[in-house]
Amino acid sequence: MPLPVNIDELLTGHVVEWDRLEFKEGWNPEAAIQSMCAFANDFHNWGGGYFIVGVGEKDGMPILPPKGLSQEKIDEAQRKLLELGHKLQPNYHPICEPVTFQGKLILVVWVPGGEMRPYKAPTSLAKGNKELAYYIRLGANTVRAKGQNEQELMALANRIPHDDRQNTVAGVNDLKPALMQSFLAEIGSDLSESALDVSVEELGRRMEIVRGPREAPKPLNVGLMFFTEDPSKWFSQTQIDVVHMPEGPAGKTIIEKTFKGPLGSMLRDALSYLQNQFVTEYVKKLPDQAEADRYFNLPYPALEEALVNAVYHRSYEEREPIEVRITPDEVTILSFPGPDISIKMEDLQAGRSVARRYRNRRIGEFLKELELSEGRSTGIPTILKELDDNGSNPPSFETDESRTAFLVRLPVRPPPETPKLLPIVSPFVGASDDQGLSWDQDGTKSALSRDQAKVISKCLIASSLVEILSDLERSNRTKFRNQVINPLLHVGYLRMTIPEKPTSRNQKYQTTDAGVRAIQANNEPLS
Repeated sequence: MPLPVNIDELLTGHVVEWDRLEFKEGWNPEAAIQSMCAFANDFHNWGGGYFIVGVGEKDGMPILPPKGLSQEKIDEAQRKLLELGHKLQPNYHPICEPVTFQGKLILVVWVPGGEMRPYKAPTSLAKGNKELAYYIRLGANTVRAKGQNEQELMALANRIPHDDRQNTVAGVNDLKPALMQSFLAEIGSDLSESALDVSVEELGRRMEIVRGPREAPKPLNVGLMFFTEDPSKWFSQTQIDVVHMPEGPAGKTIIEKTFKGPLGSMLRDALSYLQNQFVTEYVKKLPDQAEADRYFNLPYPALEEALVNAVYHRSYEEREPIEVRITPDEVTILSFPGPDISIKMEDLQAGRSVARRYRNRRIGEFLKELELSEGRSTGIPTILKELDDNGSNPPSFETDESRTAFLVRLPVRPPPETPKLLPIVSPFVGASDDQGLSWDQDGTKSALSRDQAKVISKCLIASSLVEILSDLERSNRTKFRNQVINPLLHVGYLRMTIPEKPTSRNQKYQTTDAGVRAIQANNEPLS
């Protein structure tokens, strides 16, 4: 079977992360079997990994050009790998392929996560040795599992993640080749060039979404999730429900929308809808500076991370959808079940590094290829940072003791406060209105005076106090300031052009947007 990765990218570290990759300058059967055991145990549910023979390393980076192996050593290693597979308990056989890279022959050994873990390997290949041990990958190292690590490995026994299991109900022909080809083209895979020339089964095997004997191949659950038109046929409630309550939970208005389809498309469609229909940028003008304060009711990157995490980490064995609920105060995202029991909620809330045992290792791989997920436990820290940079309140993460559900609360930052508009006393109703306020009054908290209306109109073009007094034929500056100008400044209908120096002789007054609306509300002419 051809390897599913591009060797150039594999060796330069652009595709596979370092804790899934190991370099070996020479062929050592004992080191090889322990690496096989570690990757097959797949302690962090990464999907296994690779070790490359013929390439040395320094500080975790490959030494290039590689030293390489002779053809005789390559042949010896391939024969020995078959023998070593029988020494693992239970038996396990990796996939290997000789590759010419930078003019040298190397051996790439692919070790997918095993379906019969935990695996044991001999501690030594010396004659007479009968001791076996469990090996796992921790960071960039292959180590013997001891203490708590060994206990956790035992707890994972035969627990192949649901997304990486064969689906016994569906068939290979349920996979849609057009979706598979589109995915490969989008991520720039070398497989896209041959995708049209092979059968769905063969393409599925190369993408590692089809397994089983040739006479009875079966798609994996992750293949059905990403490459069928309606995954809910096999995984009930594979959908995202968006519930918008613009008036709050007690209001009468509820807007509901459901997103279904292939996992990648479903997620992107839901994110696009939320970004277009809900995310709003506000511009808050500040009286003491020229540059306005710009912020969002909810920054899109935080919303994106929260929803991607829900799709990534939910259980597709649960018959519950992901629910996004939007109210004026917050956006909540509910998914089932909660985080792995190994994750401490106080660490999660603080954005500290958490356990990297993922419920859906294969879903994570595909989301990462689509650039929807980093797959490096960066989701929660990103949410915290984006909200903080936006000036929003921090989020909260909630679950119960049994971890049956996970609720993310993202606070909505309210829009800038708009000064409350005072009712305008109409000049067309005579000397007074129904509140008993005379148009010739100097203005109250509940109405504008005739002079205040004239000032708002006059100051559409910034004007000095002298110019305003002259236009209104008034002479008492102190009284005019107290009765006309200061109340308009207080409610935000006027602003000073030099606010840091209120008594400057160059001071002028400018009508604000709120002042314009106050006049227009009563159809007053603007001069």
